[in-house]
Amino acid sequence: MKKILEGSLIYRALTAAAGWIDGQWEKSFLSRLFTPPEGTRGGAGFVSRCAHGVHMALCRAFEVTRLDRALEGSVTQRCFFWMALAVFLAPLLRTMAVLALALLGFGSLALVYGRHRERELSHSPLIKWILLFTVVELGSTLLSVTLRGSLRNGLLTAAFTAFAIVVIDVCRERRELERLVWLMVASGTLVALYGVAQAAAGLEGNLVWIDEEEFSNITLRVWSTLDNPNVLSEYLLLVIPLAAAGAYTAKSRRGKIASALCAGAMLLCLVLTWSRGGWLGLAIGAALFLVLMDRRFIPLGLVGAVGLLAILPDSIMARLMSVGDLSDSSTSYRVYIWMASINMLRDYWLCGFGTGTAAFQSVYPKYSFNAVYAPHSHNLFLQVFCENGILGLIALLGTFCSAVLTLGRTMTAAKDKRTRVQAAALMASLAGFAAQGMTDYAFYNYRVTLMFWTVVGIAAALYNIAMKEART
Repeated sequence: MKKILEGSLIYRALTAAAGWIDGQWEKSFLSRLFTPPEGTRGGAGFVSRCAHGVHMALCRAFEVTRLDRALEGSVTQRCFFWMALAVFLAPLLRTMAVLALALLGFGSLALVYGRHRERELSHSPLIKWILLFTVVELGSTLLSVTLRGSLRNGLLTAAFTAFAIVVIDVCRERRELERLVWLMVASGTLVALYGVAQAAAGLEGNLVWIDEEEFSNITLRVWSTLDNPNVLSEYLLLVIPLAAAGAYTAKSRRGKIASALCAGAMLLCLVLTWSRGGWLGLAIGAALFLVLMDRRFIPLGLVGAVGLLAILPDSIMARLMSVGDLSDSSTSYRVYIWMASINMLRDYWLCGFGTGTAAFQSVYPKYSFNAVYAPHSHNLFLQVFCENGILGLIALLGTFCSAVLTLGRTMTAAKDKRTRVQAAALMASLAGFAAQGMTDYAFYNYRVTLMFWTVVGIAAALYNIAMKEART
């Protein structure tokens, strides 16, 4: 696996990009603001000093009020429980309920820090990008063209982004990380089974999601618990590779079979979303995962792809062949929106126009083509650029590049096969998600936003665990 990474032109290009971005970060004012030196307790950055000051103030308040003794053994301090509950229930509950659970995770972690003066924050190369995106999100919310319309959206996005730091700090041991991943897979399987049940029951779907002239044979695109088939596919792309990694590395036959069945259920559900962007993301993620496992999968994958195209049903082939066809209303709709969004950037490239549908719709009509209605730009990177300006785009791209670099380092430093496979699976999750993000705004559903930043947090936590094991 190490040789595959070192010999991969794509990986070397991403590593060079991530290295360049990190180099620019280190030279910038933002580096001094956010990033503490590794191995220091308080750190030199302003944010780090503030965090250390808050930690000490919490400890002092607990000592004075005797809360440290009163809360000893309390469930409120079981950080993993509250964090894992938020992650497990994220695709199953409504957004505000998930926010409440996420806030309980933040609160529980704060209580732990209040009782333990010696506890230090976990560090990771990814934390600076998580913090930057959070701060930029809050800033663009305050500078929004419609503060009232952006406030709820901006606060939700910022909270769910910062939740990655909770994941990094809580998952310090392999056992905790393994449990969180299994909970994600279990939750994803429940979501997938509900989607398959929708198809089996023949429920009526929203025909707005289907071009009835081009695809009259498609009567239902499942949405499960996530309200929209494209959103559902974005969520599944994050979780499927984790289930596949479980099937690859489980120690017992029962574990392998269980993981394979979970992955199969989610794959079937993804097919039933009829999401072309989801299928593209799955193909890219699967190809990356298999190549990272063994480069011999490259010729086998090419042969398999040709064979698969020969046996696919006509309905799926027609759906795939419609990609890029401007006669398809869905494709032409997106192209018009992308053109309008690019035009908007001429005026809003620096700070953006603010987070959320209300801000987008207050600006978009002035730039739209053919009076096409749109709630967002149908492209993750374009939408973040429009909403948050150039700093928001840099923070998002920095997150993806740094995650690839971090996971690559994890794979080369890991002592065991399981860690390497998990790192490859996380890389496949992010690659598939980014690929679908080119065709849709993947953060439109805030629960999917939480799951994305959870995966980023897991990637950072796995890196920390692998580095710790490498030193022992």
